[in-house]
Amino acid sequence: MTPAARIDAAIALLDAVAAVPNRPADGVANDFFRVRRFIGSGDRRAVSERVWRVLRAWRRLAWWLDRAGAHASSRLLVGASLLTEGWALSGVAQAFSGGQYAQATLTGPERTALAAIEGHTLDHPDMTEAVRLELPDWIAPRLAARFGSALAVEAAALTAPAPLDLRTNLLKTTREAARAALAAEGIEAAPTLFSLWGLRVGGRRSITVGAAFQAGLIEIQDEGSQVIAALADARPGMRVADLCAGAGGKTLAMAMTMDNRGYLLACDVSTRRLESAAVRLRRAGVSNVERHVLVAGDKLAKRRAGGFDRVLVDAPCTGTGTWRRNPDARLRLTEQDLTELVAKQMAILDTGAKLVRAGGKLIYATCSLLPEENEAQVTAFLARHPDFTPIPPERAWNLPGPVPALGAFLALTPARHGTDGFFAAVLRKAAS
Repeated sequence: MTPAARIDAAIALLDAVAAVPNRPADGVANDFFRVRRFIGSGDRRAVSERVWRVLRAWRRLAWWLDRAGAHASSRLLVGASLLTEGWALSGVAQAFSGGQYAQATLTGPERTALAAIEGHTLDHPDMTEAVRLELPDWIAPRLAARFGSALAVEAAALTAPAPLDLRTNLLKTTREAARAALAAEGIEAAPTLFSLWGLRVGGRRSITVGAAFQAGLIEIQDEGSQVIAALADARPGMRVADLCAGAGGKTLAMAMTMDNRGYLLACDVSTRRLESAAVRLRRAGVSNVERHVLVAGDKLAKRRAGGFDRVLVDAPCTGTGTWRRNPDARLRLTEQDLTELVAKQMAILDTGAKLVRAGGKLIYATCSLLPEENEAQVTAFLARHPDFTPIPPERAWNLPGPVPALGAFLALTPARHGTDGFFAAVLRKAAS
């Protein structure tokens, strides 16, 4: 594809993302490229990077366009992004040539708006802090209260591209053997710092079509997510419940630490997600997992009360800790979403508490950075359930090597730990 054709495709993809605002951009992109198989892998990468660059800088780009009196259309967002990267307006105009496989020629108002941006960088001293840090206005004060003077550093890490982390499947191989298998495919991977199972790949690489992935030697999983699975401390012979299993990332990791021995119940409200988990479980060689679709009025908590040594509640949350992977999510999130999620988390935690046996552990985790979903949620839970006691992460951590965080709870951030943002609390139920 020519540079102009790539820009044309990026604008088309941004339009597709805007057309379904409640759907994650990566899912829209997958469908977009699936029906455009003529776009090669290198072009797909270039188009995706262009779109994600816009999504990561959306608030600042929109600020510039608003300052110029223009609506933030996909065309102008891409044009403004190019200009803030150092392109000249003449070069942008050439890319919008109106020729075959190129965008239509810039209109007079579009050219005037872009001319006001030419020669500027993304940032401007008149921007509010929330705009400059690419934060929703209602979230900025919450993160400022949490991070204080480190807010700018933490926010910058949330707008940076995320690395590709992999988890070695110890049911089939070792980390070094998996690393060698990837190297044979031309993929260099380095061991992660906290997870002894993790490998980090630099840049954007296609992993899922490779022999190592297809053979079930590796899974794609952020190191922070691997740390949560390690904190669960699921061991061979235990009875374990993953109450919000989704597509099974942490289920797979816990099945591995259990060495396929014992019983692991993977629950979710989505049949589709659990079907995706089944494919991953087969590829990984996992045989000790039962899947259960949760439905309205489900009797699971009553039938299985007190029946599990470990219960993981990887709760649905705002996902603020994953914004470097999902920059479009910050554009969709509302304060009402947070209110509804906090209530949902509370209900799931109460269900999870019923499933834990005396002396067992409840592990509560989110990929959120917001106190309402994390520390405040656990404090409220402990007030409702005085038979549970928090265990500090360093006591729950059973892997050799550095403990990711100290204090009453686990709190990971991209800036401090190089992982997605995660929170976890390990809560032990009193022995009877």
